[in-house]
Amino acid sequence: MVVSLRLPSLTSLFSPITTTTTTANSLRRRSPAFIRRSRSYRFQSQQPPPPPLAARFSSSQGTAAAETASEEQRVDSNAKSRVNPDRDRVITPRSQDFNAWYLDVIANAELADYGPVRGTMVIRPYGYAIWEAIQEYLNVRFKETGHSNMYFPQFIPYSFIEKEASHVEGFSPELALVTIGGGKELEEKLVVRPTSETMVNHMFTQWIHSYRDLPLMVNQWVNVTRWEHRTKPFVRTLEFLWQEGHTAHATPEEAENEAMQMINVYTKFAYEQAAIPVIVGRKSRVETFAGASITYTIEAMMGDRKALQAGTSHNLGQNFSRAFETQVVDTTFTDENGQRQHVWQTSWAISTRFVGGIIMTHGDDAGLMLPPRVAPIQVVIIPIWKKDDDKVGVLNAASSVKEVLQTAGVKVKLDDTDQRTPGWKFNFWEMKGVPLRIEIGPRDVSSGSVVISRRDIPGKQGKVFGISMEPSSLEAYVKDKLDEIQSALLEQATSFRDSNIVDVSSYDELKVAISQGKWARGPWSASLQFFLNLVEMVEFYDFEGCGVSGGEKYMAIRTSNFD
Repeated sequence: MVVSLRLPSLTSLFSPITTTTTTANSLRRRSPAFIRRSRSYRFQSQQPPPPPLAARFSSSQGTAAAETASEEQRVDSNAKSRVNPDRDRVITPRSQDFNAWYLDVIANAELADYGPVRGTMVIRPYGYAIWEAIQEYLNVRFKETGHSNMYFPQFIPYSFIEKEASHVEGFSPELALVTIGGGKELEEKLVVRPTSETMVNHMFTQWIHSYRDLPLMVNQWVNVTRWEHRTKPFVRTLEFLWQEGHTAHATPEEAENEAMQMINVYTKFAYEQAAIPVIVGRKSRVETFAGASITYTIEAMMGDRKALQAGTSHNLGQNFSRAFETQVVDTTFTDENGQRQHVWQTSWAISTRFVGGIIMTHGDDAGLMLPPRVAPIQVVIIPIWKKDDDKVGVLNAASSVKEVLQTAGVKVKLDDTDQRTPGWKFNFWEMKGVPLRIEIGPRDVSSGSVVISRRDIPGKQGKVFGISMEPSSLEAYVKDKLDEIQSALLEQATSFRDSNIVDVSSYDELKVAISQGKWARGPWSASLQFFLNLVEMVEFYDFEGCGVSGGEKYMAIRTSNFD
């Protein structure tokens, strides 16, 4: 379970609650690893790994000719293209086992595979292309807001981690250490980057000497290692990819504005690109990032009503700059009055976890359902012919359609292989979540039109016949439908989220909401004692975030297995 306070507005935020160091730190040790329920998701499924895609789809090949005997008999991939749905189903139904469904989708849509080291994964090209779409959008936003990309070393001296007490305590259980290099024991053990605040501050001490050097705003796209014991592809793995931004400022107001600006960048990305309606909030004191003064978060409701922390932005205050003042040149600067001051800092990050969030928010029993703006392929073209005499004309028309859409900036794939039947291809690309499918057969070539099917509307309801191949008409139609799908997915996810949030005003109502698997929203005293009461009330809770609007405090409690 997770506790987070909903923030209808981020314009007014309450001060962090005060706690005793011992109590707060003991609770923080349970974060971000979390107090997980016994049925927490695991990377290693207890079922044997799925067979290769070819084997799983092979049973449909022999019947494909009957399925496509004539163009009039072309049907959606959820119906007649599977001869025996019970036998040929390659994805566990979401309602039957959400976790098995998730793992099936990742395997069969060729997003990722298991690495040789327990808890690691290999991100396959299609999965990495989704991550590249995330990178492409955020890189533009980062540069627009004044940040520059750079790179910091992966190996961090352990003494750096020890400089900030709460930082080392929060990360110690997850650290991967290097003690031998070149066949010899190292004088000082090295930490494989779990995050880069300490390394960044070491370098900032060498770069910041005056207020003229501020603000200093950088970002890096790197891998991170955290020795997780409960793992799940994309959501929690030993190694993952992320971006981490780091900034230094002359005043606390500038640092706070930066932290808020970046959580807003993440929020905009979630809504406008990933079609995920996140809730923005501030974490409770005991769930704040180790070493930060304030942590802002965006939380997303997955298809099983569990919460996913999709991005965070931390106001680090002066915690790290003070910790590193023991360096020869500390992280201070000379202001206009000639006084030495510690800088105010932020850090913020989003990771490949967001790929998992997209899968679990939008996917269905047929597989992936990708928002067009993050889809590696927005349109797939399936040419259909029965006679060899028709093949050349159909393929030429399909190639022309591809060229028109590609020139218009649409990410399009022409599947002109003849090793698979059209019915098999319908199922395959549907499973990979391609937003639009274009079908072209001999009669379509004769009439100068195509058939277009939407991934988000199954069956005949999502299929439209007779769309003109004329370039301007086709381009306009396809772009319009992609925009419709993007909006429809956000609307559907928002409706699902809002229908699963209930308002509560007492512990009894809270218990009922939790027993129903809902997120609960209600007044919170923001006290540590309230937090502890919740821990005692329901076993295996996870907790996140807090915030206020208009002088009132709100809380949302929702089931979760993710930090």
